[in-house]
Amino acid sequence: MRHRRTLLVASLLAFGLTASGCSTFDPTEWFSTKKPLPGERREVFPQGVPPQGVPPEMVEGYKPAPEPVPEPRVVEERPKPKPKPKPKPMPKPVEAAAPRTTSTGSSPQATQAPWPEAPPTPARPAPTPSGSVFPDPPRR
Repeated sequence: MRHRRTLLVASLLAFGLTASGCSTFDPTEWFSTKKPLPGERREVFPQGVPPQGVPPEMVEGYKPAPEPVPEPRVVEERPKPKPKPKPKPMPKPVEAAAPRTTSTGSSPQATQAPWPEAPPTPARPAPTPSGSVFPDPPRR
């Protein structure tokens, strides 16, 4: 059992050292049956890859395109809306020369008042012995 383990470690180390000496270690090459395409290999860009993303303003000899002259806009005339009629003023109440009394006995000023009378103010509760308007909390 001990000899098997030693033999396994030794064979793995030997394989690793052998594989590290290869310039390209690609195990798929061992099983690949593909042949390289026939023909001469040449560089696509012999002077180097052209720069990408350079804005045209930074290129020597750049001339900006002339700005297009905007065409004058034709404004269509719309018909003017009719003005709204002004509200008619409310007629003022006619005051009688002599004060009239009604059958209920109220004065004419009370019936012709522009605003109704204010409602009566509710009475405030008397303060409790603690000085608060609110009732004392229940005792436990």
